[in-house]
Amino acid sequence: MKIAIIVVSIVALALIITSLYLADANKKLALRADNLEQEKEAIAAELESRIAAISQEKEDEIVRMKSTYDELVASMQKEIEEGQITITQLADRLSVSMVDKILFPSGEAEITLEGIEVLERVGNVLKNTQNQMIRVEGHTDNVPIHPNLQDKFPTNWELSTARATNVVRFLQEKVGIKGVRLQAIGMSEYHPVVSNETKAGRSQNRRIEINLLPEFAGGMPLTSE
Repeated sequence: MKIAIIVVSIVALALIITSLYLADANKKLALRADNLEQEKEAIAAELESRIAAISQEKEDEIVRMKSTYDELVASMQKEIEEGQITITQLADRLSVSMVDKILFPSGEAEITLEGIEVLERVGNVLKNTQNQMIRVEGHTDNVPIHPNLQDKFPTNWELSTARATNVVRFLQEKVGIKGVRLQAIGMSEYHPVVSNETKAGRSQNRRIEINLLPEFAGGMPLTSE
């Protein structure tokens, strides 16, 4: 009988200890769940704050880009009216498209005196922008390079690349835009804006595009030289 009482007492004690342990474990789990919920709310609040900050930054950038657009339009009004330059803005991106004849002699990559004056005006506006990449693209029509020029420019790839590079060098060396902000890309004949079937179409496709892009659109952050 005593043995049975002892066994029952031990079992009861074990149950009490187990109950106390489970109660403590449940209390800890409840506390942990409460902490996790607080962490979740804090993370959600931080995320919401960051999204709001990014949205505001994006809005501010669009406003600044609109100011740059307006300044360029005012500076290039004559060329725009003559159909030599087109300026477009899409949110936080801006593009200045110039027909080749305003910058280069036919089939050449050296910038003309007229082209120098135009690029100075464009460059002086773009120079004052902040945290923006400036990508210069050279475009041609689909007419093969004349045989007399093929020693210098075997294909439209070489011509478009040389023109873009010369514009970039001018913007860096003469206007003073930091090289880290600049990119030169030859696009050859493969990105026409209109059909090459007509003379007027080919004239539009032979162009230099200067694109102002958000910092990371260029593939890398801007750093000091």
